[in-house]
Amino acid sequence: MSFGTRSLKGFADLRHWGASLLGCVALVAALTLAVPAYAQDEQDPQETNDPLEEVNRVFFGIHNGLDKLILVPIAHVYRFVVPEPGRNTIRNFLRNLNSPVIFANDVLQGEPERAGTTLARFTINSTIGVGGLFDPATSMGYERHYEDFGQTLGVHGVGEGPYLFLPLFGPSPPRDLVGRVVDSAMDPITWIGGEDFQYFKYGRVALRVVDLREQNLETLNEIERTSIDYYAAVRSLYRQSRDGAIRNGEFDFEDLPDLSDEFEEDF
Repeated sequence: MSFGTRSLKGFADLRHWGASLLGCVALVAALTLAVPAYAQDEQDPQETNDPLEEVNRVFFGIHNGLDKLILVPIAHVYRFVVPEPGRNTIRNFLRNLNSPVIFANDVLQGEPERAGTTLARFTINSTIGVGGLFDPATSMGYERHYEDFGQTLGVHGVGEGPYLFLPLFGPSPPRDLVGRVVDSAMDPITWIGGEDFQYFKYGRVALRVVDLREQNLETLNEIERTSIDYYAAVRSLYRQSRDGAIRNGEFDFEDLPDLSDEFEEDF
């Protein structure tokens, strides 16, 4: 089973936050390196590594409340207003925009073949695919995959650090929190200036949030409905997904599978 939650990122314009973000990277990286024992507990990795559980549960409740109050209704409206072909086109466009970040992480992980696939996909979809609105690269044999800097750190042996859940961000252990910041810094769109372009940046973030939430309406609802402890289920599934992504790079945060049958067996 795999699970990933990165849906509510809510980033403002990172171009204006450069100095603060660098400080954040340094602070969280130090925290990650200071607590390697948490990530290396091999006896029961699904039930340990959560020393902040009481606080995390409070944050999880806030996050879940905001999700039900704001994101779920918007996702339903989005599904109703935009037909499936239109949603697929938007999704293709957003995924294509993320190609430079995936390519950079392919390179940093020492995966030249995967980097070549990412580059080929970006070139084909940006041209034949009309700016990424369509995905002819897949039909040509260049399968899509996902990589981020949190995975890159894991590939190179950096421990997860203590589990942390942040409202709007979701599961954010130090390693993955650093990864999100670095991925944003590696994204060329972050550094494009101009006041008018800021609306594009905000629109991109909003579309990614709504599209991701729409994709997972039924699955997350089923997980919550069938779980004894929704918080513990999310924590466990998130860890499994990240471990799988680091080992084989096959997990994609945008492709949350239907876990209901397996979930009922395990919980």
